Amino acid sequence: MLRYRHGAVDEAARRLDASDARGRLLATDGVFSMDGDIAPVAALAQMAQRRSAWLLVDDAHGLGVLGEQGGGALELAGLSAQQVPLLVGTLGKAFGCSGAFVAGDRDLIDCVMQRARSYVYTTALPPALAAAAVTAVDLAATEGWRRRRVAELVARFRTGAQREGLPLGDSQTPIQPLLLGDPARALAASQQLWDAGFWVTAIRAPTVPRGTERLRVTLSAAHTDAQVDALVTALAQAIRATAVAA
Repeated sequence: MLRYRHGAVDEAARRLDASDARGRLLATDGVFSMDGDIAPVAALAQMAQRRSAWLLVDDAHGLGVLGEQGGGALELAGLSAQQVPLLVGTLGKAFGCSGAFVAGDRDLIDCVMQRARSYVYTTALPPALAAAAVTAVDLAATEGWRRRRVAELVARFRTGAQREGLPLGDSQTPIQPLLLGDPARALAASQQLWDAGFWVTAIRAPTVPRGTERLRVTLSAAHTDAQVDALVTALAQAIRATAVAA
């Protein structure tokens, strides 16, 4: 297994070029879970195809949220199943259920079913949960107002956070990181927010690199304008209070 830097297409290409493996698989998130930015999946797909490598996209945070029909980062980039032969997703998050899936062509799925230990030794989803997941996928595809609503809230949050001078990351998705750079400060700010009625997780190393500790805000279509505005105010107070303490 060879790693390449976050979203670095050229480095991923060099890694593939340096490998003499008979089969090569390039993996990426669709939406990065800690930074909230969208991977350059179109460039990665084109690069992988030129090198006869498979591309796997884990789009747990993009499915249901991005694209006109909730198809995630791949729909947003206009990519087909031929260009991205492996798609991994979750039935949690946007779909509000439980479980996960791997999507690909018939031969590939047959291979996973017969050979993947994590699948072979996992209990199947209850039928009711499977039915709920199918309904959730249908709703995500047909009721785009939820995506439009969460996009409005993201824009509202970012406008308010920028007005307050908060240390926002570069994300246009519902994952909004505020980079604090210190684990103690992130924990203290998270606790102050909890005391004020907001659950905002402190993310620390090794989940993120040292020096990039952060608060991770996640928004949903169920939030209200008033809640988002109150969160911005509470964040500003918590970040300023912890800066003085530091």
